Amino acid sequence: MQLHHVEFFVQDVDAYTAELARSYNFRRVAESTAESPTDARTVVLQRGTAVLLVTQGIDETHPAAVFTRHHGDGVGDLALTVADAADAYDRAVRTGARSIRRPEKLADGTVVATTEAFGDVTHTFVQPERPAGVWSMPGFAVDETAQVEAARTEAPDVIELDHFAVCLEAGVLEPTVAFYRTGLGFDEIFQEHIVVGDQAMISKVVQSPSGAVTLTLIEPDLSRRPGQIDRFIKDHGGSGIQHIAFRVDDAVRAVARATEKGVAFLATPGAYYRFMEQRLELSVHTVAELERHGILVDEDHDGQLFQIFTRSIHDRRTLFFEIIERVGARTFGSSNIKALYEAVEAEKLARGDGIW
Repeated sequence: MQLHHVEFFVQDVDAYTAELARSYNFRRVAESTAESPTDARTVVLQRGTAVLLVTQGIDETHPAAVFTRHHGDGVGDLALTVADAADAYDRAVRTGARSIRRPEKLADGTVVATTEAFGDVTHTFVQPERPAGVWSMPGFAVDETAQVEAARTEAPDVIELDHFAVCLEAGVLEPTVAFYRTGLGFDEIFQEHIVVGDQAMISKVVQSPSGAVTLTLIEPDLSRRPGQIDRFIKDHGGSGIQHIAFRVDDAVRAVARATEKGVAFLATPGAYYRFMEQRLELSVHTVAELERHGILVDEDHDGQLFQIFTRSIHDRRTLFFEIIERVGARTFGSSNIKALYEAVEAEKLARGDGIW
């Protein structure tokens, strides 16, 4: 199983594709061919192996139009490349997933089928006729020159989609994990209970056996004070994808370039970096470089990772992005949450006013 593409449902397809192209160097490689579309219009973006579809619903009954009315712009579908789309669909439905689109063979021989996943997000199973990495789907005009250019992965461009963070309503985590394990054959590779002050969340990570599709599933701990996960669910209107992590070869260069293009990142207090040398010895980059760009670092038994989160430009302040560089590390920087929280508290004490 591989990630075939991610489909965004948006209210303005031209504005959204322009922002992704400007900020993260995605290239426009294809577009739906209908000159006067009556139901929806879709643009295909690519960078490295990451393929994004951006769809604007024109007919008010189209799934993209329904989604944006409920949630605003966001991720509506995670499409998975599989060896047998009909079999994947059957397994998902037998596990309890609602059918959205029964298996169907397209004009080029590609087989597709769709079921629900979580919240209003769906999984489309794609049994492609052409090799991976080549966008080809009936109803699209492809710019082959742009596609060749987009496939290049020269640092610090996006190489691939590293993982998806999913916020779930309380009580939904366990059945969602069970669905991925039983219905889609994923493995549960990581779990933890994260406590941040008087807030807490429960997280489990599921991953396809190929390692190519990873979901960090998070639900709030209701025994604690409501926090950021509760806020996402309230503002988004239910479970959904909170952020997408873009993996790059060089986080410092990638963040510097994105900043030059106007991408705003979450600020990291200086106290975080004063504690850094006590926590670990950097394998690449310097403390000064990381502090200059606000990049966080963490490590596990396999190596280190460098990560930073963008400020959300979503009208509900829900969906945002992460830039991540992995130097061997296989986990997701969970200790950064605690370290960043402690750094903020230290900074507040240093200011003497208790206000951050």
